[in-house]
Amino acid sequence: MGGRRILDRVVDALERATGDPPLLIANAPDAAAWRPGLTVVADSYPGQASLVGLLTAVEAAAPVLCVAWDMPFVPPALLSDLAARLVDADVAIPESAPHRAVEPLCAGYGPACAPAIRAALGRGDARAVAFHAAVRVARLPRAAVLQYGDPAVLFFNVNTLDDLTRAEALCRSRDSLQ
Repeated sequence: MGGRRILDRVVDALERATGDPPLLIANAPDAAAWRPGLTVVADSYPGQASLVGLLTAVEAAAPVLCVAWDMPFVPPALLSDLAARLVDADVAIPESAPHRAVEPLCAGYGPACAPAIRAALGRGDARAVAFHAAVRVARLPRAAVLQYGDPAVLFFNVNTLDDLTRAEALCRSRDSLQ
C-alpha cells in the first residue's frame, strides 16, 4: 500500500508506540524472513482461532499490545493510549462501533489474561473476547477512538484482493490529506 508493505506499517506503528520492536506471532516457516530483526513466536496451538494468537503473545511478552498484521491504519497514538490503560487493567480495548463493539485484535493485554484465556479455551470458547468476564477490562470509548480517526478505517483489515484495492484508495486519500 502506498509503496509499503502492510506488515511494515504495523511494525512501525508498534515501535513508535512502545519504543521496542514487536513480536511477530506467526506459524509460517518463512516468517523470520518477513521482517528481519523481529522475534517470531509460533502459536501455542497452530491452526486454532485468533484467541490462541493472543494467548501466545501474552505468554511471550505480557503486558503486550496486539495488532493484527493486516490492519494498516492503526496509529501509534492510539496504541500508546491503549498501553497507558494497562496500568489499571488487564485488557485495554477500543470500541469501534456505536453499540460498544470492540476490536480485540487491536488491544493491550496483561499477564492475568493468560489463565483466563486458557480457561476459555478449555471451555471450548475461542471467541477473542471469551475471557473478558474473568479479567479487568478498560474500554477506550468510541468517542475517544474518534480522536484518532474513523474506526472503519483505523481497524480496517486486508483479507482479500478487493480489501487491498480499498486499502490502497484509503491510503491515497489519507496521504492527500497530510
